[in-house]
Amino acid sequence: MTADLGWSHEVRLVDLSGGPLNLDLEADDAVRAAIARRLDLKELKSLRAKVRLRPWLDGAEMSGRFEAVVEQVSGVSLEVFDQDVSGDIEVRLVPAGSPHAPDPEAEIELDPESPDPPDVLEDDRIDVAAYVVEHLALELDPFPRKPGETFEYAQPSDDDSPFAVLKRLKDEKG
Repeated sequence: MTADLGWSHEVRLVDLSGGPLNLDLEADDAVRAAIARRLDLKELKSLRAKVRLRPWLDGAEMSGRFEAVVEQVSGVSLEVFDQDVSGDIEVRLVPAGSPHAPDPEAEIELDPESPDPPDVLEDDRIDVAAYVVEHLALELDPFPRKPGETFEYAQPSDDDSPFAVLKRLKDEKG
């Protein structure tokens, strides 16, 4: 996903054989503009992540945190506003063919208390930047509104309903 955005930070599983890796990632202006277009944001003003990768079974465990500032358009007032967005990154990954990979044929049991099954990698590389963008996308409010802004719905009076207008027109002609 992020390779087409011009942002990728790949780590091979073999790179973790020496122990955990700590990464600090920050998207530059061009990358942030591409991510903003992809995520339908007015602007992505900053995106930083601190991620730790460590060996886990025959794959890796990724943990960390990202922080971003996004400029969005309020779905209520249509005003542009800045929003701080942050979130934790917790992912387990295994290579294709791993005995620890989830069985695609198995019935899925949903248990919100249990950890997510590991992601299966296509090869031996982890694109850390792709996971940062994915977690940012998951934290974005699909119906953004400025802090403190509320939607006030007022029931239209019966006189303003489309049917009342049609009735008045019919009565006037009639």
